[in-house]
Amino acid sequence: FFALVFTGLNIQGVKTSARVNAGLAAGMGVVIAIFFVAAARYIFGNPHDGAAFFTRPFYDPQTWDTKLVLGGTSLAVLTYIGFDGISTLSEEAENPRRNILMATVLTCVVIGLLSALEVYVAQLVWPASEPFPNVDTAFTFVAGRAWKPLFAIVGFTLVVANFGSGMGAQLGAARLLYGMGRSNALPKKFFGAVDPKRRVPRNNVIFVGALALAGAFLLPAIAGAATGYELGANLLNFGALIAFMGVNAAAFVRYFVREEKKKLSNFFPPLLGFFICLILWWNLSTKARIVGALWMAVGIAVGAWKTRGFRGNLIDFELPPEES
Repeated sequence: FFALVFTGLNIQGVKTSARVNAGLAAGMGVVIAIFFVAAARYIFGNPHDGAAFFTRPFYDPQTWDTKLVLGGTSLAVLTYIGFDGISTLSEEAENPRRNILMATVLTCVVIGLLSALEVYVAQLVWPASEPFPNVDTAFTFVAGRAWKPLFAIVGFTLVVANFGSGMGAQLGAARLLYGMGRSNALPKKFFGAVDPKRRVPRNNVIFVGALALAGAFLLPAIAGAATGYELGANLLNFGALIAFMGVNAAAFVRYFVREEKKKLSNFFPPLLGFFICLILWWNLSTKARIVGALWMAVGIAVGAWKTRGFRGNLIDFELPPEES
């Protein structure tokens, strides 16, 4: 159902998708604000054991397990990835050199701060020592404890959030495939085509929608003990973390190795970013790493074939000139 709705809306054009997402974001922002107010009233309206109560979500010696923390973090990375996908819409943006960069950074910062604060407050409302009736809908139970009506409100909001994230992800993926098709990294006749009326890569939108629909049935079948969602999230993080490692490695080579003046400010940040991503990548599920490695091998093989052994350029992205 979701795959069909996302595909239908995205085919209508970028402006339609943008308007829908703006409305969804505004509604979800209101719900987040209500949750924080309700959670604060609950926390300060009930007795607790002093300062230790507020630090326990960060570290509890009775329940701390480094392996579980890293494994959970590797899965939670899914919350933060995707901000870089904004760059795929550079051709639709006004003054893209400025606005795309600003939107990407602001999205990363806002998501990071909000998600961290939400999880922290949620653990104060529902401590980790208490099991959830259903871990897949944990946040709805947290919200319901803070204020009973929020159980249904947050549950509905999570469904709405799927529309926003799903539409954005599909459109970003379709635009990326369009860029690859236009540069002949993929068959140009199919992936490089644009609907003359809606000005969207319709073939790619439909292709991504069909792939998502197939994955909804396939992933649960191969997930085994894990859930299909968990395996899918790990597979997404597999590719994202490798990409981020590549970005940090490229930044290290470009701004430290090749620069005449060696600055520590160009040395530590990319190395730190690379190794953090490497640790998180290593703690992904074994099945996700195996499936991801096979998929990456297919991509490398296709790239080698298209470039005749990587002797030519696979793809070339160009930003439009900055507006004065």
